[in-house]
Amino acid sequence: MADEDKKPEDNAETAATQSDNGGATTANEGADAQKDAGKVTDLADLKDIAGNTPEGDSAEIAQRAEVPLREQQLDKHGRAYATGRRKDATARVWLKPGSGKVTVNGKDQEVYFARPTLRLIIDQPFAITERQGQYDVIVTVRGGGLSGQAGAVKHGISQALTRYEPALRSTVKAAGFLTRDSRVVERKKYGRAKARRSFQFSKR
Repeated sequence: MADEDKKPEDNAETAATQSDNGGATTANEGADAQKDAGKVTDLADLKDIAGNTPEGDSAEIAQRAEVPLREQQLDKHGRAYATGRRKDATARVWLKPGSGKVTVNGKDQEVYFARPTLRLIIDQPFAITERQGQYDVIVTVRGGGLSGQAGAVKHGISQALTRYEPALRSTVKAAGFLTRDSRVVERKKYGRAKARRSFQFSKR
């Protein structure tokens, strides 16, 4: 009986409200469908999105990747200069394109560094960058012994090589050749023969 007593106006309002709710639901479903259409579900969708990139932008990005971050540093004679250090030794290095000749304090490297292991240390920067026999090197080195001097020359060659060819910096840096080796002789302590060595113990 209660349902029969409702006025026609109430029934009309209820129908209008239901129709409005149905329209809103349809609109929401349409918006959700558009969102789903823009979502990336697999690699094919990524490929389609990447394909929309203008060719000019991709070419510009590739060109930026090829350009080194640093500029070439040369003196007026077209040489790259750098200073290398190891222990108490300091080496000044000049590098330029050539046949691979290395001159140390006016002498050939085979004369100055007679031990093959020392010459191997000097050649390491060229070996990892595949530049063996392509550069002439002139070095003046002072201080320390032959081992420290070889390390100083290696450090200087690494620095000079990256200044002549900045594109090689990442390769040389990854090998650790651009970092100055901070290891030095530990100082002697009082009450001991050397840094750690104690005097011979005498019981009486």
